Amino acid sequence: MSKRVDAVDLNVYYGDFLAVEGINISIDARAVTAFIGPSGCGKTTFLRSLNRMHEVLPGARVKGQLLLDGEDIYDPGVDPVTVRTQVGMVFQRPNPFPTMTIRENVLAGYKLNGARLSKSESEEIVETSLRSANLWNEVKDRLDRPGSGLSGGQQQRLCIARTIAVKPDVILMDEPCSALDPISTLAIEDLIGELQQDYTVIIVTHNMQQAARVSQKTAFFNIAGTGKPGKLIEYDDTTSIFNTPKEKSTEDYVSGRFG
Repeated sequence: MSKRVDAVDLNVYYGDFLAVEGINISIDARAVTAFIGPSGCGKTTFLRSLNRMHEVLPGARVKGQLLLDGEDIYDPGVDPVTVRTQVGMVFQRPNPFPTMTIRENVLAGYKLNGARLSKSESEEIVETSLRSANLWNEVKDRLDRPGSGLSGGQQQRLCIARTIAVKPDVILMDEPCSALDPISTLAIEDLIGELQQDYTVIIVTHNMQQAARVSQKTAFFNIAGTGKPGKLIEYDDTTSIFNTPKEKSTEDYVSGRFG
């Protein structure tokens, strides 16, 4: 598990509209990379292109290359469903499947892919995934209750367990703590620190302190104005981005002068 991600001259379009332009970035395996920048600057669009999730919108497409350990996930012979197995996504708001139990939520990826598991295999996957998401001890006695009955922070950790159950190489997180209280946010941040031991983790966040706490590298995105494409302005070690940025716009953003 855990793979390097490289974007090469990547442009992301919605129909004729160029949403993100000219992205060149190399994202390290087994590390946490944070995407920061003002709203509308393309960071979430770029994140969604990393597992071809943006393609669910009509007319969405990319030009350029997106490499997972050197293999282009946009090659015509590559199945988007396979890509989304390799590159999992945790969304802004916790979204456990409401009609499924905690157990069924964890196993949902296998069910959707038509995989057949023995009872012992299922039990092992459920326990291992929930333990990896630091949720096992809280839910082990109620696995057959609805996942929607958990607290918001627990639901988000359940979604993380569901994501890692299918053993992806990369985990994408789109503002995973924005709907959570400070205690739940701390639990998710601690979990992100543990996940980087086995996964490549990429997180979009508007919380500067969170980016500084959880990531080893940070990418700052910006936009020149309404109707203009988002661009990657600066990418460096997180300490450098926050303490000694090379670009004036990066300094202005992380210091709170705009954004």
